Amino acid sequence: MSFSVCFVCTGNICRSPMAESVFRARVEEAGLGGLVEVDSAGTGGWHEGDGADPRTVTVLRANGYESGHVARQFRVSWFAGLDLVIALDQGHLRELRRLAPTDADAAKVRLLRSYDPAAGAELDAPDPYYGGMDGFEECLEMVEAASEGLLAAVRKVVEEQAA
Repeated sequence: MSFSVCFVCTGNICRSPMAESVFRARVEEAGLGGLVEVDSAGTGGWHEGDGADPRTVTVLRANGYESGHVARQFRVSWFAGLDLVIALDQGHLRELRRLAPTDADAAKVRLLRSYDPAAGAELDAPDPYYGGMDGFEECLEMVEAASEGLLAAVRKVVEEQAA
C-alpha cells in the first residue's frame, strides 16, 4: 500500500511542479520511493499539456533536481486515491477544501509551508510567475525547507502502516 501526495498550485507550471520534483527527490533519498507516490496539478486548466515554466526548469536543474513535467488540472475524483493534497497558498487551500466531496477529503488538504517551523505565520509560497528568477529561487528555498517536515510526517505514517 503506497502513500500518495499531490501538490497543487494555480496552473501547475511553477510552484507545484517544483514541489513535486523536490519532494520526490527527498522521498527517494529517504529510501521511500516504492512506498510514496508524488504528483502535482493545478486548480485551473489553462496550462494543461504544457511543460513547466522554463524558469522553474532552470532553477530545478541548477539545484540538481529532475524537471520532466506535463501540467494538468486537479480533478475532484482524485481525492479518493490521495492521502495528502498539498496546497501552495491559502487560495489553493480554500479552493481545494471547497471542492472536497467529504469532510475527510477536506482534511487531507494542507499548506506546504505548514510543515516548515521557520515559516511562522507566513504560510503562502508566493507565485513567482510574474517576477524574475529571484522569485523562483526563493520559492525553491521555501519548498526545500518545508519538504523536510513533510517528509518526516509522511515517513511516520508510512512506518505506522508498515507496522
